[in-house]
Amino acid sequence: MRKETPVSTSSAPVVRLVEVDAEHDGQRIDNFLLRLCKGVPKSHIYKAIRGGEVRVNKGRIQADYRVVAGDVVRVPPLRLPAAGEARPVPGSEFPIVFEDDALLVIDKPAGVAVHGGSGVSFGVIEQLRAARPEARFLELVHRLDRETSGLLMVAKKRSALLALHAMLREGKGDKHYLALVEGDWVNDRQHIRLALTKWTTQSGERRVRPDPDGQSAHTIVTLRQRFGRYSLVDAELRSGRTHQIRVHLAASGFPIIGDEKYGVDETRAQFARQGFNRMFLHAHQLTLPHPLTGEILRLTAELPPACRKLLQQLENQ
Repeated sequence: MRKETPVSTSSAPVVRLVEVDAEHDGQRIDNFLLRLCKGVPKSHIYKAIRGGEVRVNKGRIQADYRVVAGDVVRVPPLRLPAAGEARPVPGSEFPIVFEDDALLVIDKPAGVAVHGGSGVSFGVIEQLRAARPEARFLELVHRLDRETSGLLMVAKKRSALLALHAMLREGKGDKHYLALVEGDWVNDRQHIRLALTKWTTQSGERRVRPDPDGQSAHTIVTLRQRFGRYSLVDAELRSGRTHQIRVHLAASGFPIIGDEKYGVDETRAQFARQGFNRMFLHAHQLTLPHPLTGEILRLTAELPPACRKLLQQLENQ
């Protein structure tokens, strides 16, 4: 347990001295404070760090400082929810695919961000923390785009988080997505190797494009089923770049149905008129060793009802 010592005994917000325990060893100070000060906006946390109000072992630190077990963190008075006040983040659980004392894997719905930021006040991780106030540690292992549904890993122990991050860096495990694309996919199996780079539009929107000087990226695409002018494909990630599957498929001439960034506007509008109002990209299968036991986990999240319904409509046309 973290040891907390208030500097004042008044009823007003007070400075707290918090000793870091072994469970949080190696965590960034900003994430440590966000977890400790539930409900406090990120902007307040970063302002307190920049202003020197947050100190570690009496010294100033930067937002990327990683705490060490035994560190004493000075937590300044921050705007915390009052006792009995409704949580600013609504607690929510999500369909659980796998859970033990180290790892939680959920089936994330489309349209829900994995975390707050970029105009979103909260996401999956904040809602899980609000729903599980007794949980001492909950951290995202990886990300899914807001409009992508399917398997999302959340670590319940720092040791599990570090082990999973190492696995992902080393390319261990298999991650498969299902995507409905525009066009008649030709090859049964195809490797797409296009380096990618991030850029920002004039409006400030984040995008990704193929770039020979960018980061290497590798996707293996396997045909699942043809529907005339559309194809259902399996996309296996062999690297984990931002928007990788979306950009690789679009650059190959097969944009994902419903993709607002890289898809075809007319096609998206056509499917929206039929009642399909999302991107057809779903994290379907995940196979990897358990981060602590080494046991092989084979996890599956079936296609959501809206996606299954659309495929049935295409079959009947």
